[in-house]
Amino acid sequence: MNPSFGARPSTPPTVRNLIIITVVCHLLSIAATEFLQFDVVKNFGLHNWNSADFKPWQLISYIFLHDTGGITHLFFNMLGLWMFGSVLERFWGAQKFIIFYFVTGIGAGLINVFSTTILLQPMFDSAVFYMNHPGYNLFEHFVSNYLPGSYENEGVNEFLKAWYSDPLNPGYLQESVQIVNQVTDIRLNTPTVGASGSIYGLLLAFGMLFPNSVIMLLIPPIPMKAKYFVLIFGGMELLLGLRNNLEDNVGHFAHLGGMLFGILLILLWKKQASNKNVL
Repeated sequence: MNPSFGARPSTPPTVRNLIIITVVCHLLSIAATEFLQFDVVKNFGLHNWNSADFKPWQLISYIFLHDTGGITHLFFNMLGLWMFGSVLERFWGAQKFIIFYFVTGIGAGLINVFSTTILLQPMFDSAVFYMNHPGYNLFEHFVSNYLPGSYENEGVNEFLKAWYSDPLNPGYLQESVQIVNQVTDIRLNTPTVGASGSIYGLLLAFGMLFPNSVIMLLIPPIPMKAKYFVLIFGGMELLLGLRNNLEDNVGHFAHLGGMLFGILLILLWKKQASNKNVL
């Protein structure tokens, strides 16, 4: 089967409903924050399980939330849902499609929580060490390693200058401990939001089921076979995730988690189909 995006222009019902629900959730989260001072992302975004804000239902609710500061994240996720999800829902049917969407989304969340726990552990170890051995040099080392944009942070730079000019002032030592606690708290309690894990799962499924179908990229606008598209995007996510750049707030391992659970579910379905044929 070689799917054609233009052959059946109508959006299938499950994909259409998911897009509507996600957009409505995005608008409601903005309205709740603006008018009710209720932080939807804080309560329903996915937190690390070491965070006091972690709740099990966040593994589902985070899929329907996106960055309230703009629509780019939401737009590209919904574009991917429409492009790949429409083909897959027609191919699988609504029931298998919705199972795949949530399994990959929840799987992406689990991998994200697991990976962030591992990636944050060096920061926690450094924070504990600093509490026992506070000092100017160790503080500068800590913020440069674990505070994104620390070199451009005027408040941090002013604090370092003041402390450097008066190194024996005990007030700076106490304040540095508070800053270290604040940095670890922010990093630990920053929630993950978005349907990207599910979208990467859909991309993986499309590449596995229709490997020779041609996809037209947006940036750059060049055609590419789906199997190469998946390999390139998967490789990029792996490299960017391993890089662990503090300035990068994208959940690369969540994307890979969506692809991993997508592979596992497709292989499971193939095995079940094979067993039925044998019987």
